[in-house]
Amino acid sequence: MKKLSKLKKGDKVAILSPSFAAPGVWPHVYKLGLDRLQSIFGLVPVEYPATAKLDATWKEKVADLEAAFADPDIKAVITTLGGDVQVTYVKHIKPEVFVNNPKPFFGFSDNSHLCNFLFLNSIPSFYGAALFTQFAKQGAMDEYTIEYIKRALFDEGEFELVPSEKYNDSSLSDGDQTLINWNDPESLSMHKEYEVSDGWFWDGEEEGEGLLWGGCLESVDEMLRHGVAIPTLEQFEDIVLMIETSEEIPTANYVGRVFRALGERGIIARVKGVLVGRPKAWEFDKPQSVTEKAEYRARQREVILQTVRQYNGKIPVVQNLNFGHTDPQVPMPYGGQVSIKVSKQKIFARF
Repeated sequence: MKKLSKLKKGDKVAILSPSFAAPGVWPHVYKLGLDRLQSIFGLVPVEYPATAKLDATWKEKVADLEAAFADPDIKAVITTLGGDVQVTYVKHIKPEVFVNNPKPFFGFSDNSHLCNFLFLNSIPSFYGAALFTQFAKQGAMDEYTIEYIKRALFDEGEFELVPSEKYNDSSLSDGDQTLINWNDPESLSMHKEYEVSDGWFWDGEEEGEGLLWGGCLESVDEMLRHGVAIPTLEQFEDIVLMIETSEEIPTANYVGRVFRALGERGIIARVKGVLVGRPKAWEFDKPQSVTEKAEYRARQREVILQTVRQYNGKIPVVQNLNFGHTDPQVPMPYGGQVSIKVSKQKIFARF
């Protein structure tokens, strides 16, 4: 993996929409994210032609990506949100500009495809820290999230990942349980409801160490079913699989089938470990109760562990981590080295 340069205050960062152009729908949320990027992190955001363009073609999105990576004044690229389009055009991206101008890329969900593309070209990235969902968090950014974003942006070295004491995965406000949504500018000042976290769930006998690869389970499924290029089986022998599920709240049966596909492809037998993000269990069209959410997460944990163990009996499997569609959130160093210390129940990642 190529070594990426760290940022300093005053640096310019590109704000791009490689998937859904959320700024074109919710400009007030966009502005809040930009303001926080400047006031909390001291960075200067730079918008591109397709960042807020709802009808932008994939060629326009790629043009923005290429321009941002080619510009030496741009020190990092931060995506606005996810979406569901990258699988249709990632195969058309030519790697030369990216290989010749590596820099930190931040995004998750549908951006799993771009993280995988960069990985295949020996460029690490950060799976997390989207402008709309982390920087523009209603009420205030999570201090836990701020800490790990700063590490990703500015710090170099190995740091311990620690579980958060609380988490949020719903759009219910703290106190009166009012629904918060981006359509209401007034809601940006409201704080979301947090719940006590269950911590991490550990299983396995061996220590694990390798480069992080994976992303959103639904995107990884798209890679497998559409024949998108992914690491070779030989490369997977030096990889720790990183997986989490989206706001689609997939069933345990579906999750199990994707893990089975990874097993049948020979991937699970070769990886050095499996890290699973806390599953999002609430969405506007699936407003599950606290009990229902706990049951949903338990079913997913069980099917993942059961399926992994069918193909690999000893590697560490750690679930309910703070990455993906959850808050607070760690922007995981995709392509970075991670060490899973089973005996101490600790995880360290190189930022």
